[in-house]
Amino acid sequence: MEASQIPSIAVIASSRAVISGRLTSATIVVSRTTGKITAVFDVVIPASDFPAGTPYTDYSPHVLLPGLVDAHVHLNEPGRTEWEGFYTGTQAAAFGGVTTVIDMPLNAIPPTTTVANFKEKLRAAQGKCWVDVGFYGGIIPGNAGDLKALVQEGVRGFKGFLIDSGVDEFPAVSSEDIRKAMAELADEPTTLMFHAEMLPPSTGSVEKDEALEGPPEAYSTFLASRPSSFETCAVDEIISLSHLAPKLPLHIVHLSAMEAIPLLRKARADGVPITAETCYHYLSLAAEEIRDGDTRHKCCPPIRSQLNQDSLWEELERHAEDASFPPGAVSRPSALASQSCGRSLVVGKL
Repeated sequence: MEASQIPSIAVIASSRAVISGRLTSATIVVSRTTGKITAVFDVVIPASDFPAGTPYTDYSPHVLLPGLVDAHVHLNEPGRTEWEGFYTGTQAAAFGGVTTVIDMPLNAIPPTTTVANFKEKLRAAQGKCWVDVGFYGGIIPGNAGDLKALVQEGVRGFKGFLIDSGVDEFPAVSSEDIRKAMAELADEPTTLMFHAEMLPPSTGSVEKDEALEGPPEAYSTFLASRPSSFETCAVDEIISLSHLAPKLPLHIVHLSAMEAIPLLRKARADGVPITAETCYHYLSLAAEEIRDGDTRHKCCPPIRSQLNQDSLWEELERHAEDASFPPGAVSRPSALASQSCGRSLVVGKL
């Protein structure tokens, strides 16, 4: 078949589909050029109603479900594939109804901080992805000159740490590094994201030692080592630099401290294009319930108190109507939102 004769659309249908929260019959038209859904009909339209040769599949009686977009995933290949690689990570996503994942710039070796490193990661992904995969780039000390080229190569945004990331090849950025990154990305179609924890300037070695006092196996000891002030200090620093790139969207990943919410709310009221996300574990677990020595609950920022969890829920409920975002978005309009939502399709049995 000549290229001009190849159908421009593909069609899927089912007697049962979840459309806008309703269970209904549906026919869904997808562009074969962009991969995007172009039309949805609340009825099963027969194949004969479409141009000859149009790919058409009727999945009845299986259910067509909206797929999820997980915008914060670590596929650590190459270099640390044993942690999670493209094949296992994207297969697990598909089984869970996640049809698109966006890969963070660490913990692969090398990290996604230069075009050469990005291309190495793309080569590692070839033939291993069960779902659509997008990529973030990283900001680290000294790579500001690589950022525009990474945008041109297709990375979807950038992430940096204001505290030790836990891997040597992805060091934390200073305020000066952030200034340079903002200058480079100010007019680019991208988003700048941060792991927002940092040592407050007043934190001396004596205070740090005091914070670590207590039984090493106690969760309270770990929690005291990552106080909420680490988060508020980082968020405040990011906001204070936002004037350097007033149109550049900023985003705080996995926020856990309720004390940061007023800072974000004020910044947004002042016109700063900043958003934040929280995570399921901060919304479902509380420090008071974690047993000493149970390292399953160790994460950074840490799981905080029940009071903190309640405050996160209150903020989410204030923005209930903003709890979803269009495909390809990195963040939502609300000051705080839980992770993962989007639009593509999953076929399942119910």
